[in-house]
Amino acid sequence: MFRKITVRPFEYGLVFRDGAFKNLLEPGEYRRMNLLGREMIEIASRRAPWLAHEQLDLIAASGALEGKAVVLDLADGERGLVWIDGRFDAVLPPGRYALWTGFRRIRTEVVKLEDVRFAHADRDAILASKNAATLLDVQDVPADHAGVLFVDGRYVDTLAPGRYAFWRNRGAVKLARVDRREQAMEVPGQEVLTADRVTLRLTAVGAFRVADPVRAVTATDDAKQALYREVQLAVRAAVGGRTLDALLADKDALAKDLAEIARAKAATVGLELVALGVRDIILPGEMKDLLNRVIEARTAAEAAVITRREEAAALRHQANTAKLLAENPTLLKLRELEVVERVAAGGKLSVVLGEKGLADRVVNLL
Repeated sequence: MFRKITVRPFEYGLVFRDGAFKNLLEPGEYRRMNLLGREMIEIASRRAPWLAHEQLDLIAASGALEGKAVVLDLADGERGLVWIDGRFDAVLPPGRYALWTGFRRIRTEVVKLEDVRFAHADRDAILASKNAATLLDVQDVPADHAGVLFVDGRYVDTLAPGRYAFWRNRGAVKLARVDRREQAMEVPGQEVLTADRVTLRLTAVGAFRVADPVRAVTATDDAKQALYREVQLAVRAAVGGRTLDALLADKDALAKDLAEIARAKAATVGLELVALGVRDIILPGEMKDLLNRVIEARTAAEAAVITRREEAAALRHQANTAKLLAENPTLLKLRELEVVERVAAGGKLSVVLGEKGLADRVVNLL
C-alpha cells in the first residue's frame, strides 16, 4: 500500500490521480499510499529544460509551475524565441510550451507578427537554428541589385542588397531581384526599307540600366524584351525616313535619332538608355554590285575632271610663256642657250658656224 518515492535535486515529481494532474513534488524523499493504483507519479528532470507532456495545459493551468518554469502560450499571430544558457535554441510556432528554470538559464521572447519581415539583433543565430527553416523563409538580394518586395500582390518596399527573412504562412511573399548594373543589348539582322525603297539589313547595339526597379517589374513582364521591341520599331522609323545615300553619309545622325526615339520608350518601363548605335549595314548582293559600279564610275569621272583641269592649267602656263618670249627676244635666246647647254651636258656636241652672221650673233650673245 505504501511506496517510497525519491525526487533528486534536479528533478520534480508530477503527481497524477485517476489520470488527472494533482500537484508537483519538490526534491526529497516521500512515502506515498497508492490505493487500487489510482495515483501515478512521473519524474521530470530539469536538466532537460523542455517540459513536454500531453497534459501540459492542465499542469500549467493548476499554477504548479509558477516560479519553477516559463510557460509560453502563443496565439496564431505570435511566435516564440527561446535562448538556453545564452545560446539560441528554437523558434516556436503557435501553441503552449513550458521550460524549467533554476537549473538552466532560460530567456524567451514573444514576437508579434505585425510585419511579414523578420528583423532581430540575433537574426543570424536564429536563422541558423534547427527549426528556423520551417517558420522563416530566407532570401538574399545580391550586390548591385535591388529587391522589389510584394506581399499578397501589393508592392511593399524596395530592398537594398543583403539578407532578409520573412515569416511563412503570413501572406504570399514575392521578392523580385532587379539587376541595376549596366547591361548590353544587341538587335541583330533588322531588314528595313529606306525612303528610296532600298532593302538593307542592319544591327543596332546599345547599353541600358534599370533606373526605376519598381516600374521595371510592374510596367511589363520583361523590361529588357520590351526595350528590345522598342528599338526594333525605332530602327524602322529612323531608317524609313532616310534615303540610302543620306543613311550612308551620316550614320551618326541615324544613331542620334534612334537614341532619341528609344530613350523615351525605355523610361516608361523603368529603364535608362545609356547608348544606342548602328554597328553593321548590309546591302543585298545585287545592290552592293550596283553601288560599287556607281562608286567606280563616280571615281573615274572625278579623275577625268582632275586630269582635264591639270591639262588646261598646263596649256595656260605654256601660252603665257610663249607670249613672254615673243615680247622679249633676249629671253628667247637665253632659253635657246639653256637648251644647247642641256644637250651638250648629255653627250658630245659639235657646233659648226657656217655663216658669218650666225657666229657674230653668238659672239654678241656671249
